[in-house]
Amino acid sequence: MDHQSNANVAFAGLGAMGFGMATNLVKKGYQVTGFDVYTPTLDRFKTVGGEVASSPREAADGKSIFICMVANSQQADSVLFDSVTGAVQVLPQQATIILCSTVPAAFLESIEDRLKILGRQDIMIVDSPVSGGTIRAADGSLTILSSGSPEALASSKRILNDMSATLHTIAGKIGAASKVKMVNQLLAGIHIAASAEAMGLAATMGLNTRTVFDVIRNAAGNSWMFENRVPHMLENDWTPHSALDIFVKDMGIVTSTARSCGFPLPLSSTAEQLYISGSAQGYGREDDAGLIRVFLPKSSSAVHDLSKTTVPVHDLSPSLTPIEINKVGFIGLGAMGVGMAKTLVKAGFPVCGYDIYPPSVEKFLDCGGKASGAQTPADAAMDAQVLVLMVQNALQADDVLFGSGKAAESLPNGSVVILSSTVPPSFVREFRSKIVALGKNIDLVDAPVSGGVVRAANGQLTIICSAEDAAMSKARPIISAMTGIPQNLYHIDGGVGAASSVKLINQLLAGVHITAAAEAMAFGSKLGLNTKLLYEIIKTAAGGSWMFENRVPAMLNADWTPHSALAIFVKDLGIVLDESKRLSYAAPLSAAAHQLYLMGASHGWSKEADGGVVRVWELLAGISVAKSAQEALPSFTPQTYPKLPLKETIDSLPEPYSHDVLPYINDHVKQSNTPVLVVLDDDPTGTQTCHDIAVLTVWDHETLCSELSAADKGFFILTNSRALPPIEARSLITTICENLEKAAKQVGKNFEIVLRGDSTLRGHFPDEPEAVEAVLGQVDHWILAPFFYQGGRYTINDVHYVAEGDSLVPASQTPFAADATFGYKSSNLRDYVLEKAGSRFGEENLFSITLEDIRSGPERIAEQLLNAPKGSVIIVNAAAESDMYVFVAGLLRAQQTGRKYLYRTGAAFVSCRLGISGIPPLSSKDLGINESATKRGGLIVAGSYVPKTTEQLASLRSRRGGELHVIELDVSEMIKSPSGVTDTVQATILETDAHISDGKDVLVMTSRKLILGADALSSLSIGGLVAEALVKIVQGLQVQPRYIIAKGGITSSDAATKGLKIKKAMILGQAAPGVPLWRCDEESSKFKGVAYVVFPGNVGGKDTLAELVEGWSV
Repeated sequence: MDHQSNANVAFAGLGAMGFGMATNLVKKGYQVTGFDVYTPTLDRFKTVGGEVASSPREAADGKSIFICMVANSQQADSVLFDSVTGAVQVLPQQATIILCSTVPAAFLESIEDRLKILGRQDIMIVDSPVSGGTIRAADGSLTILSSGSPEALASSKRILNDMSATLHTIAGKIGAASKVKMVNQLLAGIHIAASAEAMGLAATMGLNTRTVFDVIRNAAGNSWMFENRVPHMLENDWTPHSALDIFVKDMGIVTSTARSCGFPLPLSSTAEQLYISGSAQGYGREDDAGLIRVFLPKSSSAVHDLSKTTVPVHDLSPSLTPIEINKVGFIGLGAMGVGMAKTLVKAGFPVCGYDIYPPSVEKFLDCGGKASGAQTPADAAMDAQVLVLMVQNALQADDVLFGSGKAAESLPNGSVVILSSTVPPSFVREFRSKIVALGKNIDLVDAPVSGGVVRAANGQLTIICSAEDAAMSKARPIISAMTGIPQNLYHIDGGVGAASSVKLINQLLAGVHITAAAEAMAFGSKLGLNTKLLYEIIKTAAGGSWMFENRVPAMLNADWTPHSALAIFVKDLGIVLDESKRLSYAAPLSAAAHQLYLMGASHGWSKEADGGVVRVWELLAGISVAKSAQEALPSFTPQTYPKLPLKETIDSLPEPYSHDVLPYINDHVKQSNTPVLVVLDDDPTGTQTCHDIAVLTVWDHETLCSELSAADKGFFILTNSRALPPIEARSLITTICENLEKAAKQVGKNFEIVLRGDSTLRGHFPDEPEAVEAVLGQVDHWILAPFFYQGGRYTINDVHYVAEGDSLVPASQTPFAADATFGYKSSNLRDYVLEKAGSRFGEENLFSITLEDIRSGPERIAEQLLNAPKGSVIIVNAAAESDMYVFVAGLLRAQQTGRKYLYRTGAAFVSCRLGISGIPPLSSKDLGINESATKRGGLIVAGSYVPKTTEQLASLRSRRGGELHVIELDVSEMIKSPSGVTDTVQATILETDAHISDGKDVLVMTSRKLILGADALSSLSIGGLVAEALVKIVQGLQVQPRYIIAKGGITSSDAATKGLKIKKAMILGQAAPGVPLWRCDEESSKFKGVAYVVFPGNVGGKDTLAELVEGWSV
C-alpha cells in the first residue's frame, strides 16, 4: 500500500500496547521512529525494523504524523511540551498529533489552548483512544475512537485504519472520543471489580470456581471483562496484560470528571476505592485481575485452588421418558414462567398451570395443545409426576407447597419438585428436608434459571441444577426441554443448594451490571454524548455485558415494561448480601447496587422494569438518557436517483464477460482446502437459487458435526433472525458461530460464513456481521452483494434497483424501504452503509467492484480486491447472472493470497460461490404430486404484508374462484382479544382439514391491512403474534395436504420449524423463478415427504402465485 506523505511517523510510548501498535505500522510499510523512556524497549523495537530516538523531539523532527501512546496526561504533556525534549517545537507545518492515551477530555482541550499560545494553530489534534489489548494492537485489529476537526480526521484516517479493525468517528469537538472511552472504562472497571467480588464470594462459598465461570459465561451475568479476566484468576496468573494501576488512573479520570460536573457515580467510586486498595497492597504493577486478592486477604489463591476440585461424573440418564410423564404441574406463570410452561407444552408434555393472577393462566392456555389450567396450587400438583415452581421468592414457594396452597398434600408418591426460583441456598436445603419428611419418596431438584423472557419462550434457558442423581434423572426430560441444547444445562455437585449458590453469583453480577449500565448511560447523557451511539459502540467493546446489551435499549426508549421487575433485584441482591454477611465476606459493589435498587423502589418503581433504575440518576441530575438518544447525529442526506428504463439501461452497459467461469469455480470448490460455506439465512427465502443442498433449522453440536463432515460444498442454517429484535438476533448469531467453531474443530473442517440477507436491504446490518466477527475474529473486508437476478434486483454504479414492470426503481423508493422495522433512505449502497453504520465506516472505508471491473474478468476483480483498503466494505455491482459468477471467480483468486472475507449478500452470491448452476423450475409432474392416487387439496398459508403479496393473493383468489377455499384471519381482532385467538385457530384447523380431505385447495391468509406498533420492536411483536397463530394452524392439521405453500419469510420459517417440525430438509430446486422448493424426509417431521414451497413475499409477478397453484392443481 502506498502511504506517501504519511509514511514517516513518530511514535512515543512503546509500552505493552504501544510497542504492538508501532510494530504493526512497521510491518505495513511505515517508517516509524520510536521513543520510550525504557532503553531495552528501544533495543527491541530496532530488532523489528523500527528506528529509535533519544527524545520525543528527536523522534518528531520532520514527521507529519506524531502518535502519542504514553500512560497518562502528565506524560503526554511532557512528551509534547517539555521545553527541552518536547515534540511540538519541531513538528513541521500542518502536522497531526494523534493522542491514543486514555486521558481526560479537558486535557485535550488544554492542548489546543497551549498550541495557540505557542503560535502553532497549524498543528492538528486527533483525540483517538484505543481498546483491544496487546494482541490486537500487534495485529492491527484494535477498536479506535476518533474525534477532532474534519481536517484532522482526514489527515489521520489512513493510519488509524491501518491500526484498527473498527474505527468509530465521534461527532463533536476534540475530547468527544475520550468521553466515549471514559464511559467504556467506567464499565470495564466496574465489571472487573464485580468479577473479582463474585468469584471471591464463590470461593468463600466453597464452589468449584471453574464450574462457576463456565456457567456464568453462558448466562445473564456475563461480561466481556468477566470472560477475559476470570481465567487469570483461575490460574493465579498476574502477568500484567493490563496493570491494575491503569484502572487506578482510569477510574480516577472517571470520578474526577464526574465531580467537576457535579454528577454522582456511586458504583464507579466504589470500584475506584477497590483499585486504590489493591495498589496500596502492592498489586499495582500486576494484572488487574489480581484485584481478587483484595476480596480474599486470608486465602488469596482460593479461586485458583477451588478450580482444581474434581467434578464427579453423574449418570443423568432419565428414569422417565417424555411419553411416561402423564402430567406436569407448573406453578408461577409470570413473565418467564409462562414461556417455560409453553415450551413444555410445545415439547409434547401435558402441563397443568397455575398462577395467582388468572389472566396469566389464560395467556398460558392460549398455546393450546396439552395445556390445562388449575384453580389452586393443589389442583396443579394433583397426580403430577413433576411439579415446577417458578414463583417469586422463598416465602411463596413455601406457602404454595406447605401453606395455603397445600400442593404437598396433592403430590403423588415418587414425584419430584423442580424449584426454579432464585432463593437463598439455605432455604433450598431446608425446603428439601420438609419435602423428604413427607415420607412419600418425593425429592427436590434445585434448578434456578437464567436467560430472560425470550430464551424462556424459545426453550433456550441456561438451567443450573443440583440434586440427588435419582431425582435429577426423573426431572431431566422436563429440564432438557426448557434448555434446548445440552450446553445450556449444568449439573452442580454438592446437593441441593449448590445450584442456588451458583445462581446467586450470577445474580450478583447481573444486578451490578444493570446498575453499571444505568450509571454509564446517565453519565454519557450528562457529558453531552448521543446515548444511542454510545450504546452501539460499547455493546461490542470491553465495557460490554449481557445486561448492558439487553437492558440499555429500554433506557434509550424510556420503556419500563416489566419483562424483569426492579423488585427482583431488591430481593436477589438482598439474598447476596445476607449470604455475604453470614460468611463475613465484604461485597461493596453489591451493596452499592442494592442501595440504588432500593432508591428506585422508594420511588414506586418496584413493579416496573429493572432498567428503570437509571431514573435515579435522571432525577438527581436532571438529564434524560432517552432524550440524549434522540439528539441529532451528524447530518446525513442520501443521494436521490431517478427511475430508469429497464431494457435501455441494461443494454447500455458494457458487454458481459464472455468466458464460462463455472468450471474454475467448481474446481476450486472441490479442493479439500476450500472452506465449507455455511450460509446463515435470516429467512428461508435465501435458498431461492440453489438445489441439491441441505438446509438445517437446528444448530446443536451433534447436527453441526454431522453436516460439516458430510457437506462437500456447504449448507444453509435457517436462523430466521429477521423476525427477531436486534439484541436477540445478535445473540442468536453469536450462539450459532460458537457452536460452528466448536464443531469444526472437532471434525477438522474449515468453514466461512455468508450472512444471506434480503435483496431489498432489510435486515440486521451491521449487527449480524459484527456478531460473527466477535466470535470468529476480524476479517479483512465485508462483501455487500444484494444482487438477485430472479427477483429483479440490480446494482448499477453502486445504486441498488428493484425492477418493477419496465422500470428500474431505486430501492429507497420502494415499499421495502418503508419497512416498519428495517426501513432505510438510501439507494446508493455507499450511502446505505453510512446510514446504517456511519459511526464505524466512513467514505474512505467503502470500495466498489464496478461493472467495468466485473466485465473485464476475474483477474481484474482479484486485483481490485487486493487493492481494497483493509477494513473496508466492498460493494459488488451486478446486472446479469454471469456477473456474480465472474465476481466469485475473482474472489476465489484473491482468497488464495490469504485474504479473509465476511459476506452480507442476496441469494445469487450463494449459488455462485457453491458452483451451482440454475435449473428450470420444477413442476408438480417432476415431483410426482398429481400422479399420486391421493387427491387431497393443497394448502397455501400467507402472512406476508408487502404489497406484492397482497397483489398476488388477489390474483390467486380471482383466478381460482370456487376451486379455492379461502379463510381470512382478522389481525385487528386477534390483537384486541388474544384470548379469542385459540378459538379462531381451532375453528380454522377443522375447516382446513375438511376441505383438504375433499380435495379442495385451501388458502389461509391474514387480513390485508398492515397493523403497526408504536415502534419497530412492537411491530415485530405484532408480527410474532400473527406468525404464532399460523403456526398453530399448521401444527393442528390432521390431514396431510398434497403440497404446502408458505407465503412470506417469517411465515415460511415458522411453518417449517414449528409447524412441520423440520430439522433438516433438502432444497430440491425452485417451484417458480426465485421460489424455493424443499422436501423433508425425516421421520420426526409432521408431514414426511410433503412438497414445501417457500414463497418470498417480494418475489414474482402479479400472477406467479396463481400460476403455481393452477399448475399444481388436481
